[in-house]
Amino acid sequence: MESYKYMAEPYKIKMVEPIAVTTREQREEAIKRAGYNTFLLTTEDVYIDLLTDSGTNAMSDNQWAGLMLGDEAYAGSKNFRHLEQAVRELYGFKYVVPTHQGRGAENLLSQIMIKQGDYVPGNMYFTTTRLHQELNGAIFRDVIIDEAHEPENEHPFKGNIDLNKLQALIDEVGPERIPYICLAVTVNLAGGQPVSMENMKAVYELAHKYGIKVMFDATRCVENACFIKHREPGYENKSIREIVKEMFSYADGCTMSGKKDGIVNIGGFLALNDEELYQKATALVVVYEGMPSYGGMSGRDMEALARGLYEAVDYNYVAHRLDQVKYLGDKLIAEGIPVVKPIGGHAVFLDARQFYPHIPQDQFPAQMLAAQVYLESGVRSMERGIVSAGRDPEGNHRFPKLELVRLTIPRRVYTYAHLDVVVDGVKAAWNNRHNVPGLRFVYEPPVLRFFTARFEPLK
Repeated sequence: MESYKYMAEPYKIKMVEPIAVTTREQREEAIKRAGYNTFLLTTEDVYIDLLTDSGTNAMSDNQWAGLMLGDEAYAGSKNFRHLEQAVRELYGFKYVVPTHQGRGAENLLSQIMIKQGDYVPGNMYFTTTRLHQELNGAIFRDVIIDEAHEPENEHPFKGNIDLNKLQALIDEVGPERIPYICLAVTVNLAGGQPVSMENMKAVYELAHKYGIKVMFDATRCVENACFIKHREPGYENKSIREIVKEMFSYADGCTMSGKKDGIVNIGGFLALNDEELYQKATALVVVYEGMPSYGGMSGRDMEALARGLYEAVDYNYVAHRLDQVKYLGDKLIAEGIPVVKPIGGHAVFLDARQFYPHIPQDQFPAQMLAAQVYLESGVRSMERGIVSAGRDPEGNHRFPKLELVRLTIPRRVYTYAHLDVVVDGVKAAWNNRHNVPGLRFVYEPPVLRFFTARFEPLK
């Protein structure tokens, strides 16, 4: 580990925000109040917040300056034109529909493309994405490569789609029942794992052979591009901007949560090349979000997002981003702590099965591990296992192969010293792993239960 030189921060700090330093007793009370669900903790309860990288980023001085240039016209805002220009220039799509965040774009895409009984293949599910698909009558089918479900497997592109699985689904149900392929770059629930350019191209060619569209979940596309630069032969001398442009040439559209690789606190968009789909999306966005020229975003937020998209394709920015995540992962591995390998782009994922082999999956080991890390250190993380997977249409638990806790690093927020504290907290939870029971539900909402469910420890 010592031989690897981690990149120093390519920025300097202009403003600081005090954070809470809590005692063990305070944290014990807080996690009980929260029903052992880290989503229900308050900011005042948390020392280092690794719950998510969604909207938790630090904007640049250039983005903050852009906020002062907000054109808050109800229609025809100049900030929308700036956002539209950025998406066209960087990603290459013809049409842009702004939304309040990524799931707004998922809702639009699902409604305009899916009909009852359709199948949507994807490289592992994401919670809100799959729910939107299912609410509109589709059946999700996972076609990711098998290596993605193996935490110890060091495959460099574990986000890849298995072309044989995709072909088998096409043969099984027919291309007319597959409106589009949902290709995530990177794959969140596999551990922030990237997709190779070779795989994107092959998926696009196979899909178009059958008249099936390819829609990217582009949320962390810049991280994916940097992995391609570092890992895929032939791309080492290409810029992030060039790689991103080629990536999106193998897509017919994308949903984007600007709250991640747009480096903002709110916002997103749906981008398309098909004019008919675009017209359908603009008709619906008025119902759910706002006018097609603001889509649930203020003018100032569109300006910040446009500027953030350009900042995100700077190599120094994204290389440091990946190095911070790698630093945390390498330190945990050096302590013998089980994590998903290789280290992903936005988070380090702890393997809760290895932490708590004595806790059955339906007693929520990852949920308990997130609570224990918080108790030990004040570090907030997130469950990504059976609770996140939810229930199937028959009401039974879905049992994912991966039972994980996500330590998610916001962009430009924390230093390497903060990550050392995270390591200490996880190590303390690891050392106490034999004394931890499972959990049971006290309250379980019908959908997306990980956000608001409450638990209590089993005796």
